[in-house]
Formats: sequence, structure tokens, C-alpha cells
Amino acid sequence: MQIITIYQGASGSGEELADSVAQALGYGSVDREVLVQASLQYGIPETKLTEIVEREPSWWATFTRNLDPYRIALQAAFCEIARDHGIVYHGHLGHELIPKFQHVLKVLLTAPMEMRVEQVRTRHQLNEIAARRYVEEVDKARTRRLQGMFGIDWRDASRYDLVVNLGHISLATAQRLIVDTAHAPDFQMTPASKQAFENFALASRVRATLALAENLSQVRVEVKANDGAVTVSGTVPEWVTAQQVIAQIEAIPGIKHVSADLATLPSSLGMTS
Repeated sequence: MQIITIYQGASGSGEELADSVAQALGYGSVDREVLVQASLQYGIPETKLTEIVEREPSWWATFTRNLDPYRIALQAAFCEIARDHGIVYHGHLGHELIPKFQHVLKVLLTAPMEMRVEQVRTRHQLNEIAARRYVEEVDKARTRRLQGMFGIDWRDASRYDLVVNLGHISLATAQRLIVDTAHAPDFQMTPASKQAFENFALASRVRATLALAENLSQVRVEVKANDGAVTVSGTVPEWVTAQQVIAQIEAIPGIKHVSADLATLPSSLGMTS
């Protein structure tokens, strides 16, 4: 199992490249639509997930909406998709939904602005001014979205393992470069990276289940998982018992043991969602 994430800003041939890399490696090709569909199991309406993933929220919503439940659900869904086979993800969220395990290869595609503008102009039948505005606005929107959800700047090249400039090399060369890098020993799964991924995936499922359970939405806990054993610590509102939290976790597939260190937070302290 290997996970490759490929991100490109507005315009470009990123999806075509991702599909060709997936085909060459015998992996599944995954985009944001697949990710949204996989996230529905956690009870978030599809329209809300689509809004978070694809649309730019108003400035007021950016400050008032709690994005944590959506981020947590998307992380858990991403792990489910990647659990049993290699995948190539193309989109602007996948590279931040999973940590940098050894068998994860994160790729950033870049190109000169003039090339990006020309691609958008052709694809959307826009004039040059409108195409440039489109590229700039999409980049700004995605920058704000990723900053709001993860606190990062996607333009920071140090966050990626490989940066490919499509203004200088062809798609065929880019495909060979990514495939060759994926075959390198540096990016092969090891027993340690496999266990680390499985621990992260299980902890993500626990966080998503608690964050999106209607009666447990105000539980604030840190979750740690290790080979099926889960430890939660934090606070619960006074109307929630530790046993309720433990029972919810124990119902999750893959759980072997649950231990909890939970303190009750009185409602007088103003706990909010």
C-alpha cells in the first residue's frame, strides 16, 4: 500500500497526470468527489461537505464556523479509502489530511502563471483578463480554506517531497518522474510506517465518531491509538458520562481496548460547541 497526493492550483493537467500515474502503478485514482462520498458515513450532509471542500465561505463564516468536525471526518474518510490498496489522490486537501509517513509521497505541481492563465482561458473560454482573475481568485480561496482548516500555506514547497514544474517538462516526463520516485526505497511501506498509519487511521475514526455524535459533540478529548488500544483524555460536559464515551468508542470496528481519563466540566464554565 502506498499513498501519493498530487496537488496543483487552478488550471493545469493535474488530474490527467494523476490518472496516468495511478494506471502505471496499478493504484486507484481518487479525487475530492470520492473523498466527499466516503465522508458521508459520519453523518455530515453532502451539501455541507461540498461547501467546505469546494466553495469559498463568506468572511463571517470563516470566523464563526467550527471546521474541526469536517476536517476530522475528511481525515477519517481519507484513511478508509487508503487502508487496503495504493491510491493516487488529486485535489487540494489530500496532502494535508494525512501525515508524512514513509509510504506517503506528496507532490506539488507548479507552472508559470502565463501557462496557467492560458490553460484556464482555453478550458473555460475566457478572455485573458478573466482567466487571470479566475486563477488568482481560486488560489486565494484555497489558501484561505487550507489556512482555516489546517493552519498551513499550501505554497510552502517544503511541505512536499517532490515539486514538478510543468512549464519545463512534459506530462510524460512528469509521470515517469513521479512513478520512479514512488518506486524508490525512501517511499516504501515498512512495518513501522504501516503501524503508524493504522494507529492514525483508528484514532481518526474515533475522533470523527465522537465529534459527529449528536450527544457527544461537546466532548473535548485527545485520542491516542496503538495496535487497537485507544486512550482518550480530556473533558466532558456534566451531562455526559465517561461510560457513554467509552461505549461509543468500543462500537468502532478495530477497537480492542479503551482506557479513559476524563474530567467533568460543569456547564457553568460556559462550554460551547
